[in-house]
Amino acid sequence: MSTGAATTTEGARAITRLRPRYGRWAAAAAALLLSSLAAIGACVSQPLVAALPPPAPALFADPARMERDVRRLVEEFRPRGYRQIEQLDRAAAYLRAELSAAGGRVAEQLYDVEGRTYRNVLARFGPDSPARVVVGAHYDAANDLPGADDNASGVAGLLELGRMLGRTPLRGEVELVAFTLEEPPYFRSEHMGSVHHASAMRAAGVKVRAMISLEMIGYFTDEEDSQAFPLAPLAMLYPTKGNFVAVVGNLEGFSLVRTVKGAMRGATDLPAYSLSAPALVQGVDWSDHRSYWEAGYPAIMITDTAFLRNRRYHTDKDTPDTLDYPRAAKVVTGVAQAVLALANE
Repeated sequence: MSTGAATTTEGARAITRLRPRYGRWAAAAAALLLSSLAAIGACVSQPLVAALPPPAPALFADPARMERDVRRLVEEFRPRGYRQIEQLDRAAAYLRAELSAAGGRVAEQLYDVEGRTYRNVLARFGPDSPARVVVGAHYDAANDLPGADDNASGVAGLLELGRMLGRTPLRGEVELVAFTLEEPPYFRSEHMGSVHHASAMRAAGVKVRAMISLEMIGYFTDEEDSQAFPLAPLAMLYPTKGNFVAVVGNLEGFSLVRTVKGAMRGATDLPAYSLSAPALVQGVDWSDHRSYWEAGYPAIMITDTAFLRNRRYHTDKDTPDTLDYPRAAKVVTGVAQAVLALANE
């Protein structure tokens, strides 16, 4: 055997002796990586949130009333785009009447944008308190589109929530807000109705216990692979069928997400999943709750995940006949229980 061959043989023996050590290192590294991924997944999706028992008396949203409200918004007040001031005002008048009939203390918040006057509709329930719970939904629609899911479904949920709160004792104050100008061209701008509302509360020193945005809550499907995700790895944490409601918040709102998710899980059998993530994840801040984050308030979004599930999003096919009102009513029932838990703390 040559000297080179001997050297090669000794090297091979040395590598063989080290293999168990390297194997243990690789296994430890893999275990650390998996545990880190599991921890991140648990932080993002909070899978172990327990269902909270609903308070007595239990509240139940009416799917028939929600369907009536969606159809009226779509069929009588279309279009509800930013140029259609008369239709927006007619829709606002309808919302005022319904919230007043439910027992709310109703007011309007008017503001001007480029020579046009727009209005938020506000309704307060329960006694004045140091901190309030705010629930909102935007009643405008994109351009001249019907906007049944986006966002007549959320507004119908807001009205139904008002009807339930109007007949329920509250220890804290709840404010329901129907926003205008959530849709383009004013989306993510200072002209959004939610920006005006959040900014006015901040300027007045109002404390907010929680803000809940109802953003598209009416579309559900049991078809396989009907649910998409903004990031591919999220498919490992959530169902691939679009048959659940999502509670979406930022990392700062971790505890609020848990509270609302637990209340919703305890209220009905509709699956409730959650996502706590930074705003850079697509869709996390794509609604009115973003305005409250910017004002320094805790806020979350309740959603059917919009365009990640509903392929009719921002098309003329987003019509009342495509929505699932029984499951939308379960969403509102869950929101009502969450609002009671927050307002009665």
